[in-house]
Amino acid sequence: MGLNLEELDFQKTPLGDLMLRRRRLIQLGGLEIYEVKLGEDFLMSSLFHEAESQLSKLGLDMLESQDLDVVVGGLGLGYTAVSALEDKRVASLVVVEYLEGVIQWHQKGLVPLGEKLTADPRCRLVHGDFFALSRDVSKSFDPDCSEKKHDAILLDIDHTPTRLLQQTNQRFYTEEGLEELANHLKPGGVFALWADGPPEESFTRHLGKIFAIAESHTIEFNNQITGGSSEGAVYLAKTNS
Repeated sequence: MGLNLEELDFQKTPLGDLMLRRRRLIQLGGLEIYEVKLGEDFLMSSLFHEAESQLSKLGLDMLESQDLDVVVGGLGLGYTAVSALEDKRVASLVVVEYLEGVIQWHQKGLVPLGEKLTADPRCRLVHGDFFALSRDVSKSFDPDCSEKKHDAILLDIDHTPTRLLQQTNQRFYTEEGLEELANHLKPGGVFALWADGPPEESFTRHLGKIFAIAESHTIEFNNQITGGSSEGAVYLAKTNS
């Protein structure tokens, strides 16, 4: 019998120690899950990914056009990116990930969705700083086309707009930062943001100062650990057509 907890990778990063581990949950019949920790932060688990998947589905559902150019900020275990690729209208997907080790997990097949992402010709995994790219309105998130604008930008990096992995990310959520992001979108383009826990109405109103449409959704999902339910949030915002 294998180990109930196995460390698959460990790397030092500018943000702290990055760890990928595989766990077998005895209380759930030996169910195998993957977990990511960064320093003292528990970032994600393959056991809970409904809100990350809904980030893509709800964001792309706001678009009526075809041949979509999409950006995902934050690769993680890949659920947001895979969900985006399930929409056949997506022509290109650029996934921007700050931690090179996370990209390597997918390229080496250490995580379950890695092969699906790396085998899809529409998808490119880009090592870069999403927030720095967003600030630079003279360039694109697409490293091969500096003038490209995008139909949708789907972001899953910080825990919430106020619980940040780095305090330097705070500027992104200001009016100035969000206006810079909006400049990367095509007319009628969509910005969608994942957050842990229920939506904050104050942030939805904040989005409404920059975007033509702003709304939030509560994503409720089963919590197999507690036997109850948990909540995530998806914020949606759309520019004028």
